[in-house]
Amino acid sequence: MTSRVNSTEAGPMTVHFLGNLLTFHIRSAATDDRFTLIENRTAPGQGSPMHRQADDEAFYVLEGEYEFFLDGAWQRKGPGEAVHIVPGTVHAFRNPGKTDARMLIINSPGSLHEAFFVDVGEKTDLYQASFPPMTQPDVPAIVASGLRNRIEILPPAA
Repeated sequence: MTSRVNSTEAGPMTVHFLGNLLTFHIRSAATDDRFTLIENRTAPGQGSPMHRQADDEAFYVLEGEYEFFLDGAWQRKGPGEAVHIVPGTVHAFRNPGKTDARMLIINSPGSLHEAFFVDVGEKTDLYQASFPPMTQPDVPAIVASGLRNRIEILPPAA
């Protein structure tokens, strides 16, 4: 059983999800749900599943490189580069490198993504920098939580 976090709390938290350590520096409860600010550390070869959502999302790469799936193709972005995701856009990201990559993520409104990660993520120590062992994801639970939070997880490309 993984430890869960309280989504009504306003203080920082860190969760692990699919090779990503997500530290919520500014939570939705602290902004009246206007946004969340997340620092994401992604292990080499890991990322997010293909998905689309109802909220705006922005990524700003801090370290390493990320590949973002947008407009039907993968685009590589490095430190200092940003990506804006318009609601409804199919997208994903991954770390193609051999070392960890870091980026900032902003979601607006903030509660949808935060509730999703609270639901499916594994609570870790605040600001944890090392990845816990990877376990087999519970895909039906991830898809169901996504739907509850207006995030549609899409099947992998054939």
